[in-house]
Amino acid sequence: MQNELVSEIYETLLGKIGHLHWWPADTPFEVVVGTILTQQTKWTNVEKAIEALKMSDLMEPEKLADADVEQIEELVRCCGFYRQKARRLQDIAGFFATEGMDNIFSLPTDELRKIMLSLKGVGNETADSIVLYAADKPKFVIDAYTTRIMKCIGIEGNYMQLQSLFEAGLPSDVPLYKEYHALIVEYAKNYCGKKQCEDCTLVHRFREKEVNNG
Repeated sequence: MQNELVSEIYETLLGKIGHLHWWPADTPFEVVVGTILTQQTKWTNVEKAIEALKMSDLMEPEKLADADVEQIEELVRCCGFYRQKARRLQDIAGFFATEGMDNIFSLPTDELRKIMLSLKGVGNETADSIVLYAADKPKFVIDAYTTRIMKCIGIEGNYMQLQSLFEAGLPSDVPLYKEYHALIVEYAKNYCGKKQCEDCTLVHRFREKEVNNG
């Protein structure tokens, strides 16, 4: 039943919003940088910091790893927690500069995910964002919006439980995972972010369905 629900939510969001193309990035490493910067801040701030890093010619692992950390701090200051993020960016840049992005991203999905989680400052959501959007491997990303939406329609669980639910209910398909996650983010920004619960199509549709099934 829950497997069907996952597909129905996708179809509902797709019908309401239409196809999206996300993550916006020019290179896999830019995706990696974005996953670090987007922690606890708005994407508009991330865009400003990424543009600043590009203007300073630091959007490559080797260059970012060798840059002065105080310079990186200034460039990413708009994202908040800038000292912490600057060091994490330099650490992960150093990792990819040493190991090689192609080598790392060629690893099997679960092995790649495990390695990403071993890096400082990389949790489940960040690791899975790198796996999905930078390495193009099938791992469904669970973010705060996803957790909130699922709770609102009566399904609760921790990160791994919700991820298992989505992956069990969908084909193991990278473009589908990307599209679905993008739809959730876009929808939630307009409804959850603005507390428009009374106008939420998902809440009305799936709570009503639950009542009818009961």
